[in-house]
Amino acid sequence: MILGILNENDQRVAIVPQLIKKFQKLNFEVWIESKAGESANYSDAEYEAANGKVTNKEEILSNADVLVTYQPPSGADLRQLKSKTLVISLFAPYIDDSVVEHLKQFDIIPFSLDMIPRTTIAQSMDVLSSMASVAGYRAVLEAANYLPRYFPMLITAAGSIKPCSVVILGAGVAGLQAIATAKRLGAVVEASDPRAAAREEVLSLGAKFIEVEGAKDDSAAGGYAVEQSKDFLERQKAHVQERAMKADIIITTAQVRGRKAPILIPASTVEKMKTGSVIVDLAASTGGNCELTQDGKVIKHNGITIIGDSNLAAKMPTDSSFLFSNNIHNYLKIMVKDGKIDLDWENEIIAKSCLK
Repeated sequence: MILGILNENDQRVAIVPQLIKKFQKLNFEVWIESKAGESANYSDAEYEAANGKVTNKEEILSNADVLVTYQPPSGADLRQLKSKTLVISLFAPYIDDSVVEHLKQFDIIPFSLDMIPRTTIAQSMDVLSSMASVAGYRAVLEAANYLPRYFPMLITAAGSIKPCSVVILGAGVAGLQAIATAKRLGAVVEASDPRAAAREEVLSLGAKFIEVEGAKDDSAAGGYAVEQSKDFLERQKAHVQERAMKADIIITTAQVRGRKAPILIPASTVEKMKTGSVIVDLAASTGGNCELTQDGKVIKHNGITIIGDSNLAAKMPTDSSFLFSNNIHNYLKIMVKDGKIDLDWENEIIAKSCLK
């Protein structure tokens, strides 16, 4: 079986050389487009040394039994695939439900990695969690790059410097990684999340938990945030504004699957923040948690730097690619039996992630 990897418009690469042996044990030959791993610091020579085949895009598309990408392949690429090729990507049908109808015109079997159920058994193949963890770490580094002061408390002969204050909104995978990273750098950290389970996780990392009463029950949400009431959001904004006035950095991660991100930081709150403070908005691609966020841009408003970036994982392509590769290997393991593709439609992971 041939596993195809393309050179995408992304700094990451779907499979890294050091994992090729794992895919070979599943009876896959890994064919990779020339220079696909270059931006992630994986050379063609490394793929060849690991017994991968470096070739051109046309040969991969016409021979692949499985194609794995970050970005959904174009219609032109999909038309070149063999009948019943498995196409594994991040199609995000919950954002645009027309994706499913669009894919029906191609003779492929599409699987969307962002539709893998967030259950315990699926953790090892949860691409969203892997990338969110990288993004949470990188968010703190991005904030530190723009913040005009130290993170930790310092006592020097020239005077004492107070530790910076970091507020993190949303304590999912990205938020928890951001908390851990900010604490390692010496910041005083507070975090807020409507999910009941988040409190203990926040406290375990040494941060203070910002409690807002009246959140909707999230026990049946499968690990995702749930849409909260208008009353809850208003009270949450009030708590945020109180802390924002003292914060040096705010990192927002709150997204509701299939809906616009909730506004947690209105313009009026930004205008009350200290000059030089930084906001990193990881929900920028779905509208942003800050009212002033512009997706894909770094702007300044009233002396406050606002970073709108939902794709920070791509800025750490070497490790992101490694984690993604492991996720893909664990995902394909449930699709292969005795060295052949064998799709068990009784398997919840396979059934829920397939878009046909």
